[in-house]
Amino acid sequence: MFVRKAFVKDAPDIYNLVNLYARDGLLLPRSMSSIYEDIRDFWVCEEEGKLVGCAALHVVWEDLAEIKSLAVAPHMKGKGIGGLLVRACVEEAKQLGIRRVFVLTYAVGFFEKHGFKTIPKDKLPHKVWGECINCIKFPSCDETAMWIELDTCVEELGVVDLRHEV
Repeated sequence: MFVRKAFVKDAPDIYNLVNLYARDGLLLPRSMSSIYEDIRDFWVCEEEGKLVGCAALHVVWEDLAEIKSLAVAPHMKGKGIGGLLVRACVEEAKQLGIRRVFVLTYAVGFFEKHGFKTIPKDKLPHKVWGECINCIKFPSCDETAMWIELDTCVEELGVVDLRHEV
């Protein structure tokens, strides 16, 4: 498996993977246009030349970023791909000088395993909720807000340089 920053050519595969989970209400749907616009936010995981996972790190403010659109191909679940993508996003956030990375998720146990802590949603700035207006669940969001504080987690995560094959 290989984790790398996304290329423009990855947009259709990212679109298909994210929207596979969006159909079940597990992720927010993404338009092809939004994926192209945000392609620099995305990390992807490849196996044998096929995209098998993706995640985006979206900078929200000077000290806050969000992991969005984390998706792993159904046949590849349980192989550590989600963890690799989360670590890639966290490493990038550290390199950018971000202090906290948050998620809105149904996969609480998964993110706890990666050092994230549950927080009240009102700890997140109002700016975060701009995209939520387009969600069918707004304003009754049932996702859990979690974050990780990067100045205390470097050793816990065992962050690796993901520019090389993993």
